[in-house]
Amino acid sequence: MRLIVNGKEHVINDLDESTPLLWVLRDHLGLVGTKYGCGIAQCGACTVHLNGAPVRSCSIPVAAAADQQVTTIEGLAGPDGKLHPLQQAWIDLDVPQCGYCQAGQIMSAAALLKQKPKPTDADIDAAMNGNLCRCGTYPRIRAAIHAAAQAASE
Repeated sequence: MRLIVNGKEHVINDLDESTPLLWVLRDHLGLVGTKYGCGIAQCGACTVHLNGAPVRSCSIPVAAAADQQVTTIEGLAGPDGKLHPLQQAWIDLDVPQCGYCQAGQIMSAAALLKQKPKPTDADIDAAMNGNLCRCGTYPRIRAAIHAAAQAASE
């Protein structure tokens, strides 16, 4: 099976095609930024982009990602290593507390900013609904999304 992850092609053999994409990313490709949270696509910790759209990798069979563009948190930064505006805003605003859910939060936010470069609070709330943060950093997440939108427009 051929996967294109963060712009790099990977061929993975001897794999059950129903294996969740999450486990292939973590266990076969060593991309551990994407986290396992609930396993039923409810928490958002495992969010990655599939052809630019946010998906819950714990519930997507790897076969559905074959020959598609998959982007993980590790691939969000530019090829030169420059952080995505969201990643920088997360650092600047000290968003994470425990940090476990944050990769999924950032991936959902990145998809939002691609679709709506200047989101309102309502846009953010709608896009981020379903990305759970047990630490309750939602106000900082919202502030960081606004900061990243501003930085990207400058």
